[in-house]
Amino acid sequence: MSNVEQHPEEEVSAAEPADRPEILEPREVPLGGQRALMVRRTLPQRARSLLGAWCFADSFGPTPASAARTMDTRPHPHTGLQTVSWLYAGKLEHRDSVGSLSSIVPGQVNLMTAGRGIQHSEVSTEDARGLHGVQLWVALPEAHRWTEPSFEHYVPPPVTHGDATVRVFLGDLLGQSAPLTTFSPLVAAQIDLPAGGEVRLPVSSAFEHGLLVDAGEPALNGIEVGADQLCYVPPGSGELVIRAGDAAVRALLLGGEPLGEEIVMWWNFVGRSHDEIVAFRREWQSEVIGGANPSGRFGVVRGYDGDPLPAPVLPNATLHPRH
Repeated sequence: MSNVEQHPEEEVSAAEPADRPEILEPREVPLGGQRALMVRRTLPQRARSLLGAWCFADSFGPTPASAARTMDTRPHPHTGLQTVSWLYAGKLEHRDSVGSLSSIVPGQVNLMTAGRGIQHSEVSTEDARGLHGVQLWVALPEAHRWTEPSFEHYVPPPVTHGDATVRVFLGDLLGQSAPLTTFSPLVAAQIDLPAGGEVRLPVSSAFEHGLLVDAGEPALNGIEVGADQLCYVPPGSGELVIRAGDAAVRALLLGGEPLGEEIVMWWNFVGRSHDEIVAFRREWQSEVIGGANPSGRFGVVRGYDGDPLPAPVLPNATLHPRH
């Protein structure tokens, strides 16, 4: 899944860490047309656009189990980022223009590096109709944003630490190292705690961290966090303490060193300037939607039953920083 809004806002993000924890509230965003899938977006927003290099976080579901293809995201482009797909329930089929065909179920991660340009589709399958999970994006730093596109799949082992079950699906934590390609220091893990449980996680004090809660109402370093909220913790903390209340907790821990770069994000493109975004859109519309050069920047997704997704109309103004 990706940003298929037809009126996306531009985001120019400066990675400037805060000096105290913040609670970020989600906002509901419809993705698609008449059968829109509602998502709860915690990144980006005006209060905070980046957490390390994490620049986008959508939570979706649980959806009703009465209809297959709850998610049917047509082939669409990406530049300058990595997509990270993680499920709590359901099954997704991924296809992309580097020839990847991969399905994920809960406990597995799909990591797609867009680099200089890629296109992909994601569809929830017939044999797992309910859908529940998150879609995350990582902004690539300047030195690596023109890298060749690629795709990786991984099944992290569950480990026990304190009262928690932890699955590290990106980066390093608790002696676990996910063998996936990253281009800046990052971490991502699912944390499951029983009611009344506690876990103390040793973490890098150079990282910003965030706890994105799916279920329960935990406290992170003494700060209460509700369902679908993201609690941001600035650099400087070498330990994160998560305590569950009366209900079991399921949450994602995200972290990374502050990116230290400005990015311009519009629709499914991450760039560095208005002109770059305009050029990416022009290439997509000409080469893919118009059929002028199917072997161009974005390539071709094979096997998807449908047409690629046209880009929305750009705003009638220069994309400027939002401070």
